[in-house]
Amino acid sequence: MGAFSVLAVVLAACSSGTSGTGATSSGSTKADKDIKVVTVVKLRGVGWFDRMETGIKEYAQQTGVQASMTGADDASPEKQVKLIQDLIAQRPDAITVVPNSPESLEGVLKQAMSAGIKVVTHEASNQQNTDVDIEAFDNAAYGAHMMDNLASCMGESGKYVAFVGHLTAQSHMEWVKGAFDEAKAKYPNIQRIGEPIEGLEDANVAYQKTKELLAKYPDIKGFEGSAATDVAGIGRAIQEAGLQGKTCVMGTSIPSIAGKYLADGSIDKIFFWDPALAGKAQDMLAVMLVKGQKIEAGLNLHLTGYENLQPIKGSPHGFAGNAWIDVDKSNASQYPF
Repeated sequence: MGAFSVLAVVLAACSSGTSGTGATSSGSTKADKDIKVVTVVKLRGVGWFDRMETGIKEYAQQTGVQASMTGADDASPEKQVKLIQDLIAQRPDAITVVPNSPESLEGVLKQAMSAGIKVVTHEASNQQNTDVDIEAFDNAAYGAHMMDNLASCMGESGKYVAFVGHLTAQSHMEWVKGAFDEAKAKYPNIQRIGEPIEGLEDANVAYQKTKELLAKYPDIKGFEGSAATDVAGIGRAIQEAGLQGKTCVMGTSIPSIAGKYLADGSIDKIFFWDPALAGKAQDMLAVMLVKGQKIEAGLNLHLTGYENLQPIKGSPHGFAGNAWIDVDKSNASQYPF
């Protein structure tokens, strides 16, 4: 994707669209330095959201916007609701959220919007109570892309399982459905075992469940992960069982989480978008909303993968970029995060 080619200069490139002190007649007249945007992530302390915070801090430094990130100590929808309730009382100009469960947040996000706070969501194309949802890509296409790669690795035949962080995680469920639909359409000799399995955003949970699956289905060939921790947990179980040459493990993660398993073939390939750029995209859209600027088809955020945002079919407020990256052991070192 060439993510790092833009990290140092991207905010300057898009200053005409999202920074400066001017505003439309229907927007805020606040200067950037007086605009407060808080991002609420699924949980703190994992590499994915550490990387997102890096992008948010860079955005704040380069624009003067008071942009920050918070999150709970685990991926509990209830804790996320409480964090947002507390933020509403603080009256930031905008809240951006990466929901654990979009449905669980509908009530509290409605409260935020009623309080005059702009709301941007990410990984929640089904969110009703939001001003805009930003996705890194079309989720069905991303899932199909993962299946094409997994099928190639599996020799287009065999059994696989799909993991998600939570069954309520909208994007994860769309990815595994996109993969499942692709398999049905193109790979008749590939079968998924059961319904998606919850890894609970915890590598140890994915590890234990993979060990159970291997014991129950010794002929399993493929594993698809959705949460960044899924493939790491799966890879650990594959490594311990010495099954690198007999299984194909792929899914969404980042090199800092999955790298050591990529190196020895316990994980074959990962797919992701740069969380730093996703954090910046959320904040840019939030500031545009605060300023009364329109978010519409063709919007260029001057971020790699977000140069031509398009509405998501069937999504009430969703826009998608085209920002996925494919990484295996041959190019993992290009993405040191």
